[in-house]
Amino acid sequence: MPADFDALKRDLQRRMDGAMETLRKEFAGLRTGRATPALLEPVRVEAYGTNQPLNQVANISVAGPGLLSVQVFDRSITKQVEVAIRDSGLGLNPMAEGQVIRVPLPPLTQERRNELAKTAAKYAEAARVAVRGVRRDGMETVKSWEKDKKSEASQDDVKRWSDEVQKMTDAHIKQIDAALAEKEKDIRAG
Repeated sequence: MPADFDALKRDLQRRMDGAMETLRKEFAGLRTGRATPALLEPVRVEAYGTNQPLNQVANISVAGPGLLSVQVFDRSITKQVEVAIRDSGLGLNPMAEGQVIRVPLPPLTQERRNELAKTAAKYAEAARVAVRGVRRDGMETVKSWEKDKKSEASQDDVKRWSDEVQKMTDAHIKQIDAALAEKEKDIRAG
């Protein structure tokens, strides 16, 4: 039975780490006042008859502390890329210069900072819910081993395994809270 628990533990760890990775990606897309290519990750461009991620039709780089540079691969879609960035809901006003689109980042207002902090908190709560869901699955599996007459899991084994699952959960929740605190600090300082 411990081999089964080891496999379960690895699976739970992988799934909880996945929730953390998703949170990191979502946080990367939140603007903090510093230019980062991840800011444009959610932008999708209508090009060649399909809706594509911006990073598949252009190279995004940081041109300065408050400026992104978007080098479009195909000059014929420069206008679509510019429109996609403008209409993305990120509050950006791109300017095309040939195949290069300059995207200045306007300074964040206090109201916008508060909105971004609320969005970060929502992302963190979604990650906490995901981690708790993984914990619930793990606990149900462990409890089913106790009820299974063929398994040789004792009550002590089940208690120990349940405690380990809870410790994994607590560690991931702590990581989420730390990531949120760091992101809120970045947003407020921005």
